[in-house]
Amino acid sequence: MVAGGLILFLGDEGLRAAVVAWRAWLAEERRASDHTLDGYSRDLSAFLSFLTEHLAGEPSLADLSALRTADFRSFMAHRSGSDGLGRTSMARTLSSLRSFFRYLDRNELAHNPALAAIRSPRPPRSIPKALAADEAMETLAAAAMAQTQPWMAARDVALFTMLYGCGLRLGEALGLNRGEAPQGEVMMITGKGRKQRLVPLLPVVVEAVAAYLAQCPFKTGAAAPLFVGARGKRLNPGVVQRQMRILRGYVGLSDTATPHALRHSFATHLLAGGGDLRTIQELLGHASLSTTQRYTEVDADRLSAIYQDSHPRARKTP
Repeated sequence: MVAGGLILFLGDEGLRAAVVAWRAWLAEERRASDHTLDGYSRDLSAFLSFLTEHLAGEPSLADLSALRTADFRSFMAHRSGSDGLGRTSMARTLSSLRSFFRYLDRNELAHNPALAAIRSPRPPRSIPKALAADEAMETLAAAAMAQTQPWMAARDVALFTMLYGCGLRLGEALGLNRGEAPQGEVMMITGKGRKQRLVPLLPVVVEAVAAYLAQCPFKTGAAAPLFVGARGKRLNPGVVQRQMRILRGYVGLSDTATPHALRHSFATHLLAGGGDLRTIQELLGHASLSTTQRYTEVDADRLSAIYQDSHPRARKTP
């Protein structure tokens, strides 16, 4: 089966070769991220495992062509019930299967139109949880408090300043190398799907990163990671998440205050300051404007809260 990106066992050689080729196509042609590859692989692994029991034997390419809509529905019911997946994960599972079956069809390895009859569950519409402007500034000011070593304190200040000041995803920031350290007025960021975008740089971001590099004890070349951990290796996202949890206690923030919330705050505060959606879409690297439009709901909620708290006619009389 497919697990962790590796094929552990598939009895049918044709199917095994097809899975290998599909993964290579996703990585090389579709330029899927490691996160996407792992997720799609896990979904396909679950599907093939289900079929082994469902069909009372390991599936082949011929078996995949013969599957009925009822078989796919049974798998989705199993994922929802036994595996307890939510709507978002269920939608991704279907996306994974459709990707694999389209690949089989294009390469004339298997053809099965039954999957087209399965509708994807509509994922819940989530509104980004942004920090208030003063909370974001307090978080940056307190970033050094959770560290005992000065160079790590400078690192955390630089990283959180970059997340909020540039609107980066955590993975984008941690994926930077020293040769890509922010300098000048703009920097090139490689985001999801290896798409590149230009991000303007605030002087405070450039200064924070420079201060961190000046104190970092690991002096390495341009190809070395920009943000490193205690042993000089690329900083792990889990470490950053842990530091943010500590900061929440210092600043008194809710559990929704995560490193990614700094990116949400970047977008929300730009919108509140008069930024237009198209520009914010480009800065965030969103493929679809509809993704960026979620921030209008955040800003509307903020405006409504201010109105309810401030307008004399909105206040409830005792």
